[in-house]
Amino acid sequence: MPAQESGPTIHLPGTTSHTIPPRSDREGQLHYLKAGSGAPVVLLHTVRTQAEHFRHLVPLIAGRYTVYALDLPGMGHSEIVPGASYDEPAMRAGVKRLLTELDLNDVTSVGESMGAVLALTTAADLPERVRRVVAVNAYDFRGGIARSGLLARVVVGGVLAPGVGPVIAGVEPRPVLRKILRGGLGDRTALREDYVDELLRVGTRPGYPTVARAVYQALPSLIAARSRYPEVKAPVHLVYGEKDWSRPSDREANRRLLPAAGFTQVPKAGHFIALERPDVLAGLLNGAD
Repeated sequence: MPAQESGPTIHLPGTTSHTIPPRSDREGQLHYLKAGSGAPVVLLHTVRTQAEHFRHLVPLIAGRYTVYALDLPGMGHSEIVPGASYDEPAMRAGVKRLLTELDLNDVTSVGESMGAVLALTTAADLPERVRRVVAVNAYDFRGGIARSGLLARVVVGGVLAPGVGPVIAGVEPRPVLRKILRGGLGDRTALREDYVDELLRVGTRPGYPTVARAVYQALPSLIAARSRYPEVKAPVHLVYGEKDWSRPSDREANRRLLPAAGFTQVPKAGHFIALERPDVLAGLLNGAD
């Protein structure tokens, strides 16, 4: 049995906390939040965040859907397994565990950044379970968070550096994390201090720096996963912030891979649309047939 850990310090009203046990010693216990009633919506967060990333979206859609906000493997309050892989296929396997272990069908999968890639590739793998995908600011291009600014480039470069990388990954000053996250926002006031507190607290979990470094090392696997997009049979809606780190060429490349997809660009918004414009995502979901 995995060791018991305290849960998140941020409580989303109307949500309950749940876990999915591991099936073998190669995978860990998964943690997720659940709220609402109706057809299932699965929310998938991005790098260095967790289920509470959707704290403002969940109340807007829980009246229509049963919402499942997953902590991806090793992140948030999901179990950290020494030696585990954190590349795209391994992360996707965690998402598929949620859908299959809970026997979810008619699923709308909503992912932001890395979560957008996982929403699309999971839909390719489980077409019988996923009915719709909303992919927000898909993190499937070179550079990624390093495009946020000089500080992000220095930090990510340091985390990936041989030798000193593990040390740098374990040092996360509050001002640095705050500035990097704000670099993904058009409206920087959308980053709440209690959310920064929670992310910093999670970052002190034993083994978390190793997870963080492994995730950054595995980012090329997200780029490679774009080859799976044409396999997605479910309707897809692509959402991009006007000020997202992706370039117009990155967005157009995905539109060519998914020619039938809907497309929304959110004016003045950045990479973390779930934080600054949850109303846009709620409108797409609540307005669906």
